[in-house]
Amino acid sequence: MPQIHPGQHIHLIGIGGSGMSAIARILLGQGYTVSGSDRGQNEVMAALARDGATVYTGHAAGQVQGADAVIMTSAVTADHVEVQAAREAGIPVYKRQDIMADLMTGQRVIAVAGTKGKTTTTAMVVHLLRECGADPSYIVGGVLGNTGTNAGVGHGGIFVVEADEYDNMFHGLRPDVIILTNVEYDHPDFFRTPDDMIESFRRFLRLLPQDGNHLLVACAEDAQARQLHQEMADAGYTGTRLYGLSRPADIRADHIRLDENGCTCFDVITTDSRGTITHQGAICLGLPGTHNVLNALAAYFTVGTLLDTGHRPLAAALASFTSTGRRFELRDEVDGIAVVDDYAHNPTSIRVTLEAARQRYPGRTIWAVWQPHTYSRTHALLDGFAVAFAAADHVLVTDIYAAREQPVAGVDAPAVVRRIQHRDVRYGGDLQQTAALLAEVESPAVILIMSAGDAPVIGQIFLGSRLARMGDG
Repeated sequence: MPQIHPGQHIHLIGIGGSGMSAIARILLGQGYTVSGSDRGQNEVMAALARDGATVYTGHAAGQVQGADAVIMTSAVTADHVEVQAAREAGIPVYKRQDIMADLMTGQRVIAVAGTKGKTTTTAMVVHLLRECGADPSYIVGGVLGNTGTNAGVGHGGIFVVEADEYDNMFHGLRPDVIILTNVEYDHPDFFRTPDDMIESFRRFLRLLPQDGNHLLVACAEDAQARQLHQEMADAGYTGTRLYGLSRPADIRADHIRLDENGCTCFDVITTDSRGTITHQGAICLGLPGTHNVLNALAAYFTVGTLLDTGHRPLAAALASFTSTGRRFELRDEVDGIAVVDDYAHNPTSIRVTLEAARQRYPGRTIWAVWQPHTYSRTHALLDGFAVAFAAADHVLVTDIYAAREQPVAGVDAPAVVRRIQHRDVRYGGDLQQTAALLAEVESPAVILIMSAGDAPVIGQIFLGSRLARMGDG
């Protein structure tokens, strides 16, 4: 039985977050009345209000009045004022995983999972489907550069969703197709051990139907993803495929190179069930880095398989793909200094993003500005963070972004700086203080701000200051 259905009034606690705002947009498009609250205003909330949602700044018991159901973000606890008010009024309160299947009833669901790369890969799948004539609904954990929004309601019978592992949200999905980019330990505030997280991913994969009408596309370059893929194959799932950079991947990228415009180009090679190797053609991406080559392979293979689409339309679609917000997003370039924002906040993401910056901006000095995200992650993954910055020339570490957590004794940015293995790593302090340190940056350079919090303001401060200096000169 559905938990919710069109025509109802749904109230969302935490409506300004990436996941909740996307759900709100789908609800609006499907004919629900939508209201929601969050601690502060942002652009996503303003856009939802323009499109018909009632949006509150701050939380209060009266704001749930009249709702048929309340959906709460993972950061909300049972003692939240609006959760308590809803329960006292007899209004059902759900987590995201409780209602996701209801939003996708009757559609073929493509779920993109993994601890990194899933936002970009989901966005690529959406873009390829749209460019190849399908009209998917979608939920993505970032604003798509090609559509200007993080969610949309289509009419093509396909629903593409970024499958978030946090709080086991993806257990509420009913996927027909799964892309698995990687499985690397993260979210230690929820998954107490790496084995806990792996088991959660294992349970998610087993949600695929066993009637043969399924597809699992996993990355061969990630050991844990490869292992889970093998487990599924051993369990009798026949629609399992691998993508990667070498055999035994069913689809792989060869001859990765940069063209004269700075685009990342590569050749697509496929191997069918009979072992026949086919050179499909070349692809050029506007995004740097081998990790984005892998993301593109996953999207290419998935959409090509579902729509039985040949190489040319897929290649053309990938060539026109623009990244989601804060995924190697160039904010501006002033006086030979590029300022780039990226969402990288775990060790591997930091490493591959820095390598991509080195590829995209050869010959430039790279300034890595990192805002650690949550005390639990910083503490649990510190060994990985310590060796993640090798591709940078200079490293600045800001104060830790607490998010939903309270400070932990002995876990702070100066302690992190002491552990990082780099010839020039410094503690930057708060955002203003860190921005001030960037005054010494000399052209040609790239400032790469890596943060899942509010650190992008550092780039805004730097750019404003540098433009002012140039004006004074």
